[in-house]
Order: sequence, then C-alpha cells, then structure tokens
Amino acid sequence: MTSNTCAERSETFTWTDPAIALQQLPRLSGMDYFSGLREGSIAPPPIASLMKFDLVEATHGHVEFKCRPSEAHYNPLGMVHGGLACTLLDTALGCAAHTTLAAGLGYTSIDLAVKYLRPVTLRKGALRAEGSVVKAGSRLIFTEGRLCTTEGELLATATSTLLVFPHQPEALTP
Repeated sequence: MTSNTCAERSETFTWTDPAIALQQLPRLSGMDYFSGLREGSIAPPPIASLMKFDLVEATHGHVEFKCRPSEAHYNPLGMVHGGLACTLLDTALGCAAHTTLAAGLGYTSIDLAVKYLRPVTLRKGALRAEGSVVKAGSRLIFTEGRLCTTEGELLATATSTLLVFPHQPEALTP
C-alpha cells in the first residue's frame, strides 16, 4: 500500500478539562446543567468537540443537537460512519433524560437501539438530532430520538432505556 501525502488532511480539536464541569454536576439539576452549557458557564464535554456536536435547545424532557460531519467521519464506503449517527442519537437520548433529573442524580444507558434509514454523506449538510423522554421514572427513563437533515429528511431513529442512580462523584474522577 502506498501513501499519497498530497491527499492527506488533518483536523485539530480542543476541549476544556472535563473535571471542571464534573465538579459542578452533583449540585445541579439537569436543567441547571444545560442552562450552564447554553450560557457558557459550563464547558461542553470533550466528545462534543471531537464529534462536532452543538447543543441547540434543552427543555424539560427534550434536547436538540446540531452536528456538521466532515470527511474525517467517513467510513471506507464513502459515507459518514454509522457510529457518528449512533453517538449523536445516544447523546440526545441521554441528555433528554438528564433534563428531567434533580440535583444529585445520575444516569447510564441500559440499552440503545438505532435504526438507520438513509446513508449520511457530506451532501446532506448539517444534521439535527432530537431526543425526547417518553416516560420518566425514579429508576428508569425511556427515550426516543430522531436524526434528520436540517431540511427534515429522516436519516435514523433510536430508542433507549436509562437507569437512574444517586450521583457518585468518585466515579467521575480519573
């Protein structure tokens, strides 16, 4: 296999130390956390920079993210890897659940089911992921989501079940 250095491209991304935001997390309700993200008093998690996610909206039980994939997200078949769509939907579903939580509570995914409906290429432009809570409970939260183009073309759907538990700050430090 030969390398064509003329065709090489690169991207750089930066992020803020996640430990800073994690220190605030146990004291904030989900809505307070997302208000801090929107206002800029809480830095987004590193995954948002890596995957090019931006929070658009967060209300109780609902979130929206925007993502502009690049060719760095392409798989060998010349389309955006399904892992980006899955990660974006997983983020939207988890964050929708997070908006319903009181301070001192955390969550983790129990399951995630993604249905890919159309291939994603750069021609699709920016993507929009929505996550909504279907049923919130004290132990389990059920969510559903949609991944669309900004023009509304449906690309993928997802559902997830999340487990709610008391926040464990010691589990968040490296």
